[in-house]
Amino acid sequence: MVLISEGLILRCLQRSTVVGAAFTLWALRAAHVCLKANLQAIFRSCLLVLLLSLSFNSTAKDSWVFKFATLVPADTAWMKEVDRWAAEVEKESQGRLKFKIYPGGIMGDEPDVLRKIRSRQLQGAFFTGYGIGRIYSPARVLEMPFLFKDTDESDYVRDRLMPEIEQGFREHGFELLGWPELGFIHFFSKYPIHSLAELKTRRIWLWQGDPLGEAFVEVAGVAPIPLSIMDVYMQLSAKHGSIDTVYNSPFGALALQWYTKLNYATNIPMTNAIGSLVVSRRFFDRLPADLQALLKRTGKITGQHINEIARRDNRESIELLKQSGIEFMWDWNEKEFKELLSLRDQAAKILADSGYIPHDYFERTRKMLEAFRARKVAGGKP
Repeated sequence: MVLISEGLILRCLQRSTVVGAAFTLWALRAAHVCLKANLQAIFRSCLLVLLLSLSFNSTAKDSWVFKFATLVPADTAWMKEVDRWAAEVEKESQGRLKFKIYPGGIMGDEPDVLRKIRSRQLQGAFFTGYGIGRIYSPARVLEMPFLFKDTDESDYVRDRLMPEIEQGFREHGFELLGWPELGFIHFFSKYPIHSLAELKTRRIWLWQGDPLGEAFVEVAGVAPIPLSIMDVYMQLSAKHGSIDTVYNSPFGALALQWYTKLNYATNIPMTNAIGSLVVSRRFFDRLPADLQALLKRTGKITGQHINEIARRDNRESIELLKQSGIEFMWDWNEKEFKELLSLRDQAAKILADSGYIPHDYFERTRKMLEAFRARKVAGGKP
């Protein structure tokens, strides 16, 4: 049996403590070196990711997609002008601003499109007066029935109201880019229409939810059939469809194929329908200043081009409709015309009382028209 002295044990313990301490110190230093190396590697990786992210975001913010919807069918002259506009913007912006277009009601009726713009699924649209009324309703004074006799009158009043209309759109969350009109609106029917009394007996379509149309049929004593515009063709086609009479521009009746289910049309139009090219302010305000200016400049020109195309196409469409068998009829007599003007003024009062088209707006428009007509009669320049 080996005996170990207390002194030997003590010396061994002291030496082991020194060795352990040295080992511990070495381990800590090694861990520090490893940690420092790892932190440097992590820092470099994070910096690389950050730089890549910033680069990606910079690239992403420099390119924009403008999702744009319309009821206008594809392959029409109007839609080709919108396509030309899109190509021009993409070219001039060097690919920074591109359109994604949804024609022919792909995105639904105009209330559906408005909801999708407000929920950021879309950014803009080509709206008719119906959609315009849901953005800035006073602008629809420009398509009050039986107000304008020709495009000279509507152009004159529109130009003077336009700054106010543009501001109205802006205050309601939209930037107005262009103002294309749709043309003068006629009644079309499966059955003859020889008088106002006869018109009232027809099953007339009303664009569902349209306050202007609702006011007019109310004072006229007509019981219309409210439908989405998306359902009109189907109801005209059905053997026992709910409607037999509709209203549209001659070009619209052709483009939407309604004319294939109709036989008659009125000679004298009701109104000159308005339209608009719009973009949401939410999207527009995020664009760089140069792209905002590009969209505004080209949108205004596109609206003017569509105006010219619409006027030409509507004139030609009347002849095409006649060739297809549509019979144009009913030249209103003086008594009927006075009755229609009275109905218009009664409808205007309903719209004014509801705030849809303020009384002041309607009266200013009438005074502009009176001044224009007086100067025209006098042979002066309006």
